[in-house]
Amino acid sequence: MTHFLIVLVAVLVYFALKKSRAGKSVEWARTRFDPAAFGLVPRERLDPRRSGPPISDERRRRSQAIADAAWGGDWRPAAAHVEAAGQDWEERWSRLELLASIADEDDAWLTAWRAADPNSCDAATLEAKQMVHRAWAIRGSKYAHEVPAEDMAKFRALLPAAIEAARRAALLAPADPAPWVVMVTTARGAQYSPEQFEPLWAGLAERAPHHYEAHWQGMQYWCAKWFGSDKQMLAFAERAMDGAPAGSPLPGIYLHALSELEKRETLGSTLAGGKAKERLKAIAAALASVPADDERLPMLRHLLAYYCGKAELHAEALEQFRLIGRWCGASVWVDQGDPVAVFDLARGVAVKLSEALPLPPELRPTKDTDHHYSG
Repeated sequence: MTHFLIVLVAVLVYFALKKSRAGKSVEWARTRFDPAAFGLVPRERLDPRRSGPPISDERRRRSQAIADAAWGGDWRPAAAHVEAAGQDWEERWSRLELLASIADEDDAWLTAWRAADPNSCDAATLEAKQMVHRAWAIRGSKYAHEVPAEDMAKFRALLPAAIEAARRAALLAPADPAPWVVMVTTARGAQYSPEQFEPLWAGLAERAPHHYEAHWQGMQYWCAKWFGSDKQMLAFAERAMDGAPAGSPLPGIYLHALSELEKRETLGSTLAGGKAKERLKAIAAALASVPADDERLPMLRHLLAYYCGKAELHAEALEQFRLIGRWCGASVWVDQGDPVAVFDLARGVAVKLSEALPLPPELRPTKDTDHHYSG
């Protein structure tokens, strides 16, 4: 009993000191933290409008030209844009996503494309994808019991039809994983059992084993709010991470899995273990090889900084904050209130608890030398 009491007192003292240290670091970050002294973007230059740099003017003009042509009745630039991606399936899916956003505004051009080229897998996939989008627009984000019966009936009728449309699209280009991504995406709402889902996933993985969007959708299927559990979801994310090739952002799926755990208030026990800490360090190493212009990279860095902070990997969090730069409009900060204040506080805490040393004054960024923050 005496030994037990000694251990208990030691644990209580440890947590008391830990809480005190955390409180002091927050106070320091709020009152004394000078970002520029540690090579970070000055507070007044933080930008909460987005999570990362905007797309280039050239890409914006190209996308707008495709949209204008489509809305004007000419679907051929849209078709050529997707076809130009070749068998880079990730890029091809990204281009389909652009066309889907264009079709959200007006899809008469898609109807014309399907009629003019009924053997186009791209057009058929996009049509199936839009069916899924319309179904979810009808259902909304409410819990099932809150959705009007008429809307739920329409939702449940549209999703099986969307899966069948995607199956027909898959026959038009057997090597193309895009129709399978649509099927995997639709499986949750269509109430597919694991036995029904597995063949869809196998078909997708056979064609594109490291497809990022497909894995995000697969992770959603296996989370506890749908057809799996916390354990199954984490195992899925870990497999994706372990099999990811160099240069792929796929290890970031693990960060999205942590977000799901946080929503369920089951994150603490996962981050407390050494396994999760090693995973976070491995993700940091993996993201270092992802091309700098990958649009998924900024959001993943925000999530990584956030969860490294929660896992007490403060030096690793600080490194991500350095890489993020001035962009603080990610949802992980926005959802907590004023993103500038929340983001800046998290940076300050990471600096304090990592025991980082300030830079010599001559190496600190100033308003005249921080042009590299504008990218």
